[in-house]
Amino acid sequence: MKRRLLALVCVSASLVGGCGMLPGSTERQTVTVWLMKDSASGEYIERFTEDFERAHADIDLDIRIQEWTGIGAKVQTALEAKGEDAEPGPDVIEVGNTQVPQYVDGGRLLDLTLESVRDWGSAQWLPGLAEPGKLRGHQYGIPWYAANRVVIYRKDLFAEAGVKPPKTREKWLEVTEKLDSDGNQGIYLAGQDWYTLAGFIWDEGGELAEDTGGPWQGALDSPEALRGMEYYRSLQALGDGPVDADEEHPPQSGEFAKGRIAQIVAVPGLARAIVQQNPELEGKLGFFPVPGRNASQPGAVFTGGSDLIVPENTDVPDRAIEVVEALTGAKWNTDLARTMNYVPNKTTLADAVAGEEGVAAMAAGAAQGRATPTTPEWAEVEAENPIKPYMTRVLGGADPETEARRASDRITDQLSLY
Repeated sequence: MKRRLLALVCVSASLVGGCGMLPGSTERQTVTVWLMKDSASGEYIERFTEDFERAHADIDLDIRIQEWTGIGAKVQTALEAKGEDAEPGPDVIEVGNTQVPQYVDGGRLLDLTLESVRDWGSAQWLPGLAEPGKLRGHQYGIPWYAANRVVIYRKDLFAEAGVKPPKTREKWLEVTEKLDSDGNQGIYLAGQDWYTLAGFIWDEGGELAEDTGGPWQGALDSPEALRGMEYYRSLQALGDGPVDADEEHPPQSGEFAKGRIAQIVAVPGLARAIVQQNPELEGKLGFFPVPGRNASQPGAVFTGGSDLIVPENTDVPDRAIEVVEALTGAKWNTDLARTMNYVPNKTTLADAVAGEEGVAAMAAGAAQGRATPTTPEWAEVEAENPIKPYMTRVLGGADPETEARRASDRITDQLSLY
């Protein structure tokens, strides 16, 4: 706030002789940027800062690394800080792509719709990053980088079975059934891996929940969503994944490392953890996109990653927007993708990571990426998550329609409470 008042004083003073600055001189302004731990390497941040400050002689960057634990409350506090005595807060903040809606209400973020359409090529953004950053037709979160699930597979087990990575979901079932023999698991798929289920539901044209113009409604009981669950059931049965646990209980990387498992659905980076636990798998792991309903495009996947937001209470909005433009622009976005093995924020930049098998598979899937429902209340659904027990009951033999209706009603109740 103090920086904003100083700027206003200088503007007023310039009308009667200026602020004591020589003609042609500029006042350097500091832009404080909050980035999350491990999102970008120290070397990348150093290179970006040096290049940006060289190109913007009137801006100093102050990049501060934040921990994910507790970041939600910290961001909320920063967005709500107002008044002359408020401490200067961040001017640009990295947030999880699905977190943007919870920060929008109350006019706490700058509306960046104009810049997005006019200057930043928003039509080419990955939908899984762009959609959750948009609320009620306005763009607040600007896509930065993405990561999504692919299929990690054992090349040796595929060769033994005489099969190749499939390109359709129907073929995926056929291939996995062949792999599920001779003591091997065709796939390890935990019963409560609801992000993977979401992709099958989206592929069928269904939704987890729908905006009806009033309160959001759970939609797991639609015919399309039920078809997605039926496909999940068929695939999950071709392995020994637990029906009453998710992919982290136990960690599927450990299960893959110790057993003769042909496939898992995970982010490519998990391959490093697998090889660390079982060095004998070095060079034996491959990647392909989650197959779609037809061979023309991969299946839908949940896209995780980060967006950049600008608080409404920033003292330097124009400068903050310049920083967002640089970080999300083609030069530094592709640099980040190569440095960190991410998917760039635009489908048109996928060639930048084409040389890395796992990232290339991830980028192909990201073109069909989706995000969870864009309502601030969705965080409350995930906290209790009725989707998980729904999946367990169906995989255990319960009637899918009955269980889907029960879970959908619970989601509707949760979305209507806040």
